[in-house]
Amino acid sequence: MKRDDLEHIIRAAAAVAGDNEIVIIGSQAILGQFPDAPDALLFSQEADVYPRDHPEKAVEINGALGDGSQFHETFGYYAHGVGPETAKAPTGWKTRLIPVRVPLYPGGNGEATGWCLEAHDLVLAKCAAGRTRDWEFAQEALRHGIVEAEELSRRIPDLPLSDVQREQVTTMLVSVVARARHAQ
Repeated sequence: MKRDDLEHIIRAAAAVAGDNEIVIIGSQAILGQFPDAPDALLFSQEADVYPRDHPEKAVEINGALGDGSQFHETFGYYAHGVGPETAKAPTGWKTRLIPVRVPLYPGGNGEATGWCLEAHDLVLAKCAAGRTRDWEFAQEALRHGIVEAEELSRRIPDLPLSDVQREQVTTMLVSVVARARHAQ
């Protein structure tokens, strides 16, 4: 997915949900802060989104723009409607969202705003999920200088996880940081 694709999803999700503010919490939220993010971070063809003021309408986004929809078939990427609780990001993440403003219609009036997770919050949310692909994403973000290891470490205590889970994230992050530095 590229930045233009994300902007298209924001516009389409806003139209489907009747909410001009869309929150993007999945890996493709990186395009908010880094429109030209490295290809290694852009492998997903889905954007995890929900309407900011009407999160219950995420199900409508899934139906109209989701996996296997006509939208997906036509464009090769899709929106995955999720809820705000999906993001296991550090406390305060909503105050650090990065706005992406797009016109609702080409050449028309009005705009929609996609609110993308800030890069450090995004990487830590992926670390909290803990899947292999999430750790690979974290490693690539570190390797490309998208995030800083010190800031990630500083925010770990703010993750909405148990103490044991936060310790696991800390341990894995040390390993990922070492691998990212070695790959440079």
